[in-house]
Amino acid sequence: MTGAGRYGSAELTRELWRLSLKYPFLQVCTIGCSVLGMPIYALRIGHGPFRWHFNASCHANEWITTPLVMRFAEAYAEACCVEGKIGGKPACELFRNNTLWVVPMLNPDGVELVQQGLSPAHPLYRELLHWNGYNPRFDEWKANARGVDLNDQFPAHWETERERRGTAGPGPRDYGGPAPLSEPEARALAEWTALMDFHAVLSLHTQGEEIYWNYRGYEPPEAGDWAERLAKAAGYRAVYLEGSDAGYKDWFLQTFRRPGFTVEAGFGRNPLPPAEFPSISEKLNRLFAEALDLPL
Repeated sequence: MTGAGRYGSAELTRELWRLSLKYPFLQVCTIGCSVLGMPIYALRIGHGPFRWHFNASCHANEWITTPLVMRFAEAYAEACCVEGKIGGKPACELFRNNTLWVVPMLNPDGVELVQQGLSPAHPLYRELLHWNGYNPRFDEWKANARGVDLNDQFPAHWETERERRGTAGPGPRDYGGPAPLSEPEARALAEWTALMDFHAVLSLHTQGEEIYWNYRGYEPPEAGDWAERLAKAAGYRAVYLEGSDAGYKDWFLQTFRRPGFTVEAGFGRNPLPPAEFPSISEKLNRLFAEALDLPL
C-alpha cells in the first residue's frame, strides 16, 4: 500500500478482507451505512483492557487519511507476528494492553465524489451539481452525499457552530445539517462510540501537523500532557483550540469527559498529494504507537 492513486470504498473493502485473512487475530465488522448504502467498516486490533478508537476520512477531500490508518494497521499486525516494534514501541505489548478499533472511512460517499467525480447516473446528480455551484469538479468537497459536513454534526453546541458557520444549506463544506446527527454516518459513529465505551478517541484529518485536545473545559486533566506526548512523537504541535464546536472530538469530550483528539496530518492543500504519503505515514505511525503506549 503506497497511498498513491485512488483509495475508495472498494479498495478499502478488498484491503480489509486481505488483512483479515492474512492476520486471523484481526476482526472486521460494519457499524452502519452511508447515505447511499455503502458500509462503514471497523477493524479491531488487540485484546487489551484499554479501549482506543481511531477514525479517518470524515471529510471527503481528506481521503488520504484512510490509507494512512490502514498502513499503520498492517504494520502493527505484522510487527505483532514477528514480536517486533511499531513506531519504536514493542507491538505485542501494545496488543496486550489495548483494544484498538479503527473506522478507516467514515464518509465513503464523499470520498467517491472527490476521487471519481459526479456521474449523471448518481442518484443525487442534480442536487449535488447544484450544491457544488455547478462546478463539475469535486476535488474540494468535504461533505457527505447530502452536502452535510460530518464534523459539524455532533450534539456539542451544534447551534452555536451553525450560527458561526452561517451556511444556510447543503454544499461542499461547513453545513451542519438540519439537526445534530441527522446523517447516517455521524449517527452510526455516535451510537457505536457510546456502545463501545471507549477510554480515548482520535479523529484523523488533514492538514497542519497540529493536535487539538481540549473542548470548553470538558477535557480530563491528563489530556494536555497526552497531547504533548503525541505531538513530540510525530514532530507536531499540540494546540489549545477555541471557537469550534459540533465536532466528533468535541462531542466525545463533552459527553464522556475522557481524552479525545483531532489530529491534523501533513501540510498543504487538501486533498494532499499522494507523493506526501510516505513522510506523513512515518510520523503518524510514531504518533499512533505513542497513543497506544500512553499510561492506562
